[in-house]
Amino acid sequence: MEKLLIQMDSDKFASSFDCITAYDAGVDHVLGYGGVTLEDVRNLVYGGMFTRGGEALKNTAIFIGGSSVPVGEAMLKAVLDAFFGPVRVSVMADPNGSNTTAAAAVLKIVRAVPVAGKRAVIFAGTGPVGIRAATLLAKEGCQVAITSRALDRAQSTSQPIRERFNLDVTPLEVRDDAASVRALEGTHIVLTTGAAGVELVKKELWAASPSVEVIADVNAVPPTGIGGIKPTDDGKEREGKLAFGAIGIGGLKMKIHRAAVAKLFEASDLVLDVEEIYEIGKAL
Repeated sequence: MEKLLIQMDSDKFASSFDCITAYDAGVDHVLGYGGVTLEDVRNLVYGGMFTRGGEALKNTAIFIGGSSVPVGEAMLKAVLDAFFGPVRVSVMADPNGSNTTAAAAVLKIVRAVPVAGKRAVIFAGTGPVGIRAATLLAKEGCQVAITSRALDRAQSTSQPIRERFNLDVTPLEVRDDAASVRALEGTHIVLTTGAAGVELVKKELWAASPSVEVIADVNAVPPTGIGGIKPTDDGKEREGKLAFGAIGIGGLKMKIHRAAVAKLFEASDLVLDVEEIYEIGKAL
């Protein structure tokens, strides 16, 4: 029986990137739907649930993409709410690539150095990738801080992590180089997850920090989020630190993405969100 993936995107068009990745993961056919609203989700789910039965259900799965992470999160909840009893299919959520990117970035870090008990700072970490990376690093035993130009935004980001995962993340306001220097004091791990084309940490700042061991950035658009590194860095030693750029991280992100899609078809009751996707990455 053919493997069918129902791809739901809130954007106008279903992502060609996610569609091609699904085919590379071994899916036979992708049913891509763009412009999906929360009201549309249930009927799309029912179409996948009620056309196959028993063991055959595992050959149908759902992928939630789109560029809006909040909408993607709401769509995942709507999908799960549509299931009942054993009549369900597996589902993966990766809106805007946030789960697979965060998993790859954190895995690069934890495979480079022991992280338990160490301090990690995620600059511009209030977005989807930063929040997920903060959660994963904290679960690995790091003391994590998230920075924002506005303290209240960093605080509002940290609170949901505490409520959902019972993990403490420290909010920091960083608006200038002096604040960056303070944030770097005693820090072992630096990760930047800000907007494309914005340098967040200057080379002279991280290079002068004696405690920093690893620097990583998920932005491939110049200038990089961390000055003095290149997107292709994949464990490159720079100024005595191990550097990971967006392309270096992106290779692992793609492997995780494909592996997670392939895993959807092993059973009919899998829910692959950030924690589950991270575990898949750890097994690679």
